[in-house]
Amino acid sequence: MKKIIALLILVFIVFAGFARTENTKRLFAAGNIKRTMKKVTAWQLKNPKHAPTDWTNGAFYAGVTAAWETTKSKAIYQSLLDLGKSTGWKPGKRWYHADDIAICQTYVDVYKVEKKQEMIQPFIDTLAIFMKKPYPTKGIEVIKWWWCDALFMGPPAIVKLGAVTGNSSYFAYSDQLYKETYNLLYDKEEHLFARDLKYVIKNDGKDIREANGKKIFWSRGNGWVMGGLVRILQALPANYAGRGFYIQLLKEMSARLKELQQADGLWRASLLDPDSYPGGEVSGSGFDCYAIAWGINNGILDKATYLPVVEKAWIGLNKCVQKDGLVGWVQPIGADPKKNFNADSWEVYGSGAFLLAGSEVIKLKR
Repeated sequence: MKKIIALLILVFIVFAGFARTENTKRLFAAGNIKRTMKKVTAWQLKNPKHAPTDWTNGAFYAGVTAAWETTKSKAIYQSLLDLGKSTGWKPGKRWYHADDIAICQTYVDVYKVEKKQEMIQPFIDTLAIFMKKPYPTKGIEVIKWWWCDALFMGPPAIVKLGAVTGNSSYFAYSDQLYKETYNLLYDKEEHLFARDLKYVIKNDGKDIREANGKKIFWSRGNGWVMGGLVRILQALPANYAGRGFYIQLLKEMSARLKELQQADGLWRASLLDPDSYPGGEVSGSGFDCYAIAWGINNGILDKATYLPVVEKAWIGLNKCVQKDGLVGWVQPIGADPKKNFNADSWEVYGSGAFLLAGSEVIKLKR
């Protein structure tokens, strides 16, 4: 009798392992990825939270564009047209702020299909002011892009515009501002970005640290940078002299993030103090998955080294998607690691990050 029970237990273990393997394979099937992307897009479009030109929607609609490019859904494409019609294809009101031009990434992408000048002219007009008028500064805002999030918001939009207009001065200007931020916030020992200057400078002889004594490197902040790098490289001409800088940065950050990935495939809100934070944070993890997968697909990152990173991340991300399409485990709006989020916490940029990740995972040759 004991032998029979032992045999049944062994059969159950083998069957359970097989079921898990098959379920994991399903997550990487093209049809399943497309269905999940459509579900996430539909849920988020039905549950708006911010003004259309808000930076949060800059990230979300980047994902919506990726979902349309992946699925060719007419409904998703119509949502992009509806966005532009609702805003008059205009950026936010702050001509000087990177956040307010993030949505222009989507305008440029739709322009590439529709070829209607009114879709990019307001952005052109805004940049004409931005590139000439003195920038209003205060406090730590010592340069135009003084926080690492800006490297997702501003440079991809400007570089995309340069690509469709043939105006290379946009490339040069974006390079200049990007490298100012890089020199200000990039930690060349950790190969990560501080969120802003308060995590770099010392106050009363002491710098701000995590509970374990490590420097504070915010997961989503570095995710913003990773996602922005990809979107810059996608738009820059292949022969552009400045590409090497962005490729090297992508390689350095990817190598460090590989070391910091947790067992569930996700990254914690604070990269160097994962034990102090709850489960994986989806927005930062989604952007990292997107960027590393893109690096593999474009021959920049070694497939044997990084494919397991992407696979683990994609499995972990899918566990955070609820049946109705809500993407949970997203840290709320903030400027540093937070602990106040859970399986039901969502934000539009979390959905955007997931959609971007899916758009590259589906291209992987596994």
